[in-house]
Amino acid sequence: MSQSITFQVLPGGSLRGEIRVPGDKSMSHRSIMLGSLAEGVTHVRGFLNAEDAMSTLEAFRAMGVEIEGPVNGEVTIHGVGKHGLKAPAKPLYLGNSGTSMRLLSGLLAGQPFDCVLTGDKSLESRPMKRVTTPLAQMGAVIETQDKGTAPLHIKGQAGKLKGMHYDMPIASAQVKSCLLLAGMYAEGQTSVTEPAPTRDHTERMLNGFGYPVTREGSTAKIDSKGKLTATEIDVPSDISSAAFFLVGASIAPDSDVTLKHVGINPTRTGVIDILRLMGANIEVLNEREVGGEPVADIRVRSAQLKGIEIPEELVPLAIDEFPVLFVAAACAEGQTVLTGAKELRVKESDRIQVMADGLQILGVDAQPTEDGMVVQGGGKIAGGVVDSHGDHRIAMSFSIAGLRAAGPITINDCANVNTSFPEFRQLATQLGLNLSTL
Repeated sequence: MSQSITFQVLPGGSLRGEIRVPGDKSMSHRSIMLGSLAEGVTHVRGFLNAEDAMSTLEAFRAMGVEIEGPVNGEVTIHGVGKHGLKAPAKPLYLGNSGTSMRLLSGLLAGQPFDCVLTGDKSLESRPMKRVTTPLAQMGAVIETQDKGTAPLHIKGQAGKLKGMHYDMPIASAQVKSCLLLAGMYAEGQTSVTEPAPTRDHTERMLNGFGYPVTREGSTAKIDSKGKLTATEIDVPSDISSAAFFLVGASIAPDSDVTLKHVGINPTRTGVIDILRLMGANIEVLNEREVGGEPVADIRVRSAQLKGIEIPEELVPLAIDEFPVLFVAAACAEGQTVLTGAKELRVKESDRIQVMADGLQILGVDAQPTEDGMVVQGGGKIAGGVVDSHGDHRIAMSFSIAGLRAAGPITINDCANVNTSFPEFRQLATQLGLNLSTL
C-alpha cells in the first residue's frame, strides 16, 4: 500500500440510512486459523477482506493449506487437521496485524518445524513479551529482538510443550487466545485466568469446531486431547467498525442510521454501554444467534451526549473503540474521564497520545494521562490538519469529528484504513459524511 492517502472531511452534515459494515476482524482471523487445523472443509461467509485478515489467510496458505477465496466475503478452507501444517518456505510476513502475530506465536510454538514471523514497521515495534514470556513457561523457544519485539524466531517444540496455569496481568484477548492455542499442543491442561472479561471469540469458535474449552468464572481451560471438525461460519458485522457510525449518528444533528447484522457478543458491547451512559439514543433490534454468536440490527439517532466517568469494568469491552469515543467526549456537555486504559498506548499507535494531540490541534481540551484521558466537551471543534500516525482507527475517528467541526479536517497517513475497513469511505459518504481523498 502507498502510505500517501490523505482524507479530507468538509464540516457538518448528518448521517442517514441503512448499511451493513464488513465482517468482524477478530472472527475472520480465527475462522482461518481453526478452519485450517480442522478435519474437512470449512465454509466461511462474511469474511473481512482487509489486509489484516488476509495476512492470516496468506500465512496458512504458506503452511500448505488450500484456501479458496475470498469472493464476496466467502472463503472455503480445506483443513489439514491439527498436525497437518507444513514448514513455510520463507518468513511469514503479517503486515500490520498484531492479532495474527500474537495468536500464531502460540499456535506455532508446538509445531514440528521452525518459522519466523515478521511484519511492517508498526507491528515490529509492538510488545510481544506479553505472549513470549508465558509461552516460554510452557517450554516454547521464541527469540525476539532486544526490546522483546518482532521478528519472532520460533523453534518448533512438537511434543515438548507443557500445560500450565497463567494469571494474566493485563486483560488481553490476544494473550488469552495465544495460550489456549498453544494449549492444544501441550501435555496436560492449560488454563488462563483473566483479570477482566475480554472478547471470547476463540473459546466460542473452538467449541463450534467441536474442540472442548471449558470456562469456570474468569478461567478458560483446554488440553491437547481434542480435535477440530470442519463447520460453517457466518461472520457478523464488526462492532468495532460499526462504532464509527454509532458515534457519528449520535453527534451529528438530524441523524438516523440502522446498522444491520452487527455482532453483539457481550464481551464486545462496551461501546454501546458507554454511549448509552453518555445519553445516546441506541436501539438494539431483531436480536438473534448465528453460529454461536449473538447478532442484531442497531438503530442510532442524534442525541445530546453528556460527559461521564467511564466505568473501568467497561474498558476491556471497548478497548478498540476509544479513539472514536474520544470524539464523542469532545462533543458531549461536560467532562469525560477515562482511566484504566494503559493498553491503548501499545496499539497500532499510542492511541492516548495521538488522539490527545489531534484533538488539541482541533481546539479540544484533551489531556492525556498515563492510563487514559480527560476531555472537556461542549466546546467548538475547529478545522485543522491532524496525523493518524498510520493507525486506521485514528484516521476514521478524526473523519467522524468532521460532522461537528467548524472547518475542514485533513487527516494524513490514512492508507492503513485498508487493514480493517476498506469500505469505510464508501459507506461513510453513502450515509452523508462529506469525505474525500486527496
